[in-house]
Amino acid sequence: MYIYTEKLLKMDDIVITNDVQIIFSTIDNEKILNWLLENHFPNSFIEDMQNEDQSITYEETEKFKLIIMKYIRFDEEENLLYDDSNVVIIKTKNKLFILAEEKEIVTELAKKFEKKYKKSNSFEYLIYITIDILIDNTILLVDVIDETLEDLEDSIFHEEVEEDELQKDVYYARRTLNRITKVSIHERDIINKIHNKLDETHKHMLKYEFIDLTEHLKYLINESKTLLERTGYLLNLHMGILSTRMNKAMQRLAAISLIFLPLTFIVGNYGMNFKYMPELNWKYGYFATWIINISIAVGIYIWLKRKKWI
Repeated sequence: MYIYTEKLLKMDDIVITNDVQIIFSTIDNEKILNWLLENHFPNSFIEDMQNEDQSITYEETEKFKLIIMKYIRFDEEENLLYDDSNVVIIKTKNKLFILAEEKEIVTELAKKFEKKYKKSNSFEYLIYITIDILIDNTILLVDVIDETLEDLEDSIFHEEVEEDELQKDVYYARRTLNRITKVSIHERDIINKIHNKLDETHKHMLKYEFIDLTEHLKYLINESKTLLERTGYLLNLHMGILSTRMNKAMQRLAAISLIFLPLTFIVGNYGMNFKYMPELNWKYGYFATWIINISIAVGIYIWLKRKKWI
């Protein structure tokens, strides 16, 4: 758990008093849940907070504002596979709770928050800071996917990629990009709703901050869709290279067949069992046949070489 007074403080156990205004912790923190329920926080909000499949949400009562966003990160075991979890922002009259499902996420959010935090900031501005941190994190993920797809493109072009790994990476990239697109669209709607619910003073003060959030989300949506199209291009590029490689192999086989086809024809002729064949009793017939076969094979090979078939 982290709290803000004059600076960021890490505490294993605290008492929620009037002096404590900004708290970072996990969603299942019993002290926070009890405090919220004691102050008439709706049970339905608690259920939404603890539901892992909960969509991005903005809810408001007379005493509370509840915002549920998504923290997206890559899976620890699989490259490019996403994993998302809820980040809950609760604003009361004199407190701001920022809760996440895992301690590692809480720590990361608190440290990034500390870099932007000023004691004079209003809670509305601090909500903007928190959402901005989450969106910036997603932008970093998209940049990583972009760089990874560039590396995959180079590997495909230089034929240094394993087909199974390529298909898995592209599948995970497409899945993550689809998720980012959906999350960004929902977040854009929720951010507009949050801005519209502000009082006129804060709405005017934070006008450009919320425009900035909207622009970042617009970038995420467009970039995710662009990268989705790029994954399709990578698969087409890979299939095109495989097809070219297969065509070259077939071309080489055809060239070899073309060399041996006339030789097979000659051998077939001399394999017939006719009694009167002029060359059978000729002293140099065997050697002449070899010379003819070798000459034909060399001639066809040179012609194929000039045609760049082999």
